Amino acid sequence: MPLTELDKKIIREIQTDLPITPEPFLEIAGKLDIPEETLLSKIQDLIDNGYIRRLGATLRHRRLGINANAMSVWVVPHKEVERAGTIMASFKEVTHCYERFTLSAWKYNLYAMIHAKTEEECFEIARRISERTGLKEYKLLFSTEEFKKTSMEYF
Repeated sequence: MPLTELDKKIIREIQTDLPITPEPFLEIAGKLDIPEETLLSKIQDLIDNGYIRRLGATLRHRRLGINANAMSVWVVPHKEVERAGTIMASFKEVTHCYERFTLSAWKYNLYAMIHAKTEEECFEIARRISERTGLKEYKLLFSTEEFKKTSMEYF
């Protein structure tokens, strides 16, 4: 199914920041001069047909005072990865949690991004994760600079 001009207009609108309103899709629909139901249906069609993989939100956490960001890296036995990852992901301060292959010089295979107001809080959260998972071998790698916080633009 080729993209229509309306599809392209919709993609152009949703690839930017959503309006901060109680009904952002209603506002976008108004801008496009179509009913909100039509907009939502067209977005679903774009997803169903593989043009859009997902809709995501980017939280500008530094503006909220969340200035300490640490990638926690863990050594987890393969058979424990799913259990440990589920526990880590259940912490409200963890936004990303995923498994990676190890290298001879890097033995860490489970990663969980921790966000907090201070580095001390990150260490405390990691300690609690360690306690809940039973995992003891980990490191915290702190972000020092934010390089990119933009979305792709297709049209």
